[in-house]
Amino acid sequence: MAVSLPVSRLANALPRTMAWTPLVRLAVLILLLAIATVAFMTLESRGNWDFVLPFRGRKLAALVVVGCAVAISTVSFQTITSNRLLTPAIMGLDSLYMFVQALSVFFLGSATMIMIDPRVRFLIEILIMASFAGALFWWLFIRSRFDLHMILLVGVVFGILFRSLTGFVMRMIDPAEYIFLQDIFFASFGAVDRTLLGISAVLVTAGGLVVWRVQDRLDALLLGRPMAIGLGIDYQRTIALLFGVVVVMIAVSTALVGPITFMGLIVSFLAYGLAGSWKHRYVLPASCIIACLLLIGGQTILERVFSYNTTLSIVIEFAGGIVFLILLFRGKYT
Repeated sequence: MAVSLPVSRLANALPRTMAWTPLVRLAVLILLLAIATVAFMTLESRGNWDFVLPFRGRKLAALVVVGCAVAISTVSFQTITSNRLLTPAIMGLDSLYMFVQALSVFFLGSATMIMIDPRVRFLIEILIMASFAGALFWWLFIRSRFDLHMILLVGVVFGILFRSLTGFVMRMIDPAEYIFLQDIFFASFGAVDRTLLGISAVLVTAGGLVVWRVQDRLDALLLGRPMAIGLGIDYQRTIALLFGVVVVMIAVSTALVGPITFMGLIVSFLAYGLAGSWKHRYVLPASCIIACLLLIGGQTILERVFSYNTTLSIVIEFAGGIVFLILLFRGKYT
């Protein structure tokens, strides 16, 4: 006589590797992302699809582009630096972005800033941030042959310098201009220019494809520099390539919606914990899905529950600070 086991007991009897392989975990994350996307697009729509779909679709595209950019850049950056506590923000790009905005408002004024073509501003901001990081990398890593960590230390110093100069400039501007700057300094997903989404999507997609093609080298870099070189990896060229992709992606996301310092830390922390594997073929997709899930789900809760009473970036920064402290006290960040 056949005996039927309860489903829960049968699931517990299965090997864990069979029940929760990396592909199964990715499928579950994709399902959760699909649910969050449907909720974001349909909740409280009241049948006004002609207005709701284009309006929310533009914000959805911005959330996906920024989420993928932050996820890919942070995972790649933590791999090449061999440290789970670091994010690309340590290079001072966020502080440079705020300093450039403060100088622009100080010399041109908010009225002139608004009149400038958003695409021109966007490309100039990306060019400035990418040029700064590229010059720093070339000066310290290529020419002077310093260690990669020297670049990070110099980036921290420049970040403090830019932040101090930004505070100095903001003390000299008109109070009305000060309020304008405060709006720029907080990441916003609700006022993204649609003309910038196409450029951002192309740049992020190109960077993602580059990282995906060198995923095997990323796996080798996890073993450390000596082991990676022993396996035949051109270490300096690989680091330069990945560093360039990271800089461009962070510059794109920052110029598109504003600075998000701790977003990448949350995403990488969850991706390594939920992917079920250390291989980048699983960690990279998991990080992108988790980033999009957090942004879309968070924006849905923010709009439908709190009715825009707070900003998503503030919640992200608060949660990211908690994750940073957890990793710091646990000591598991390498």
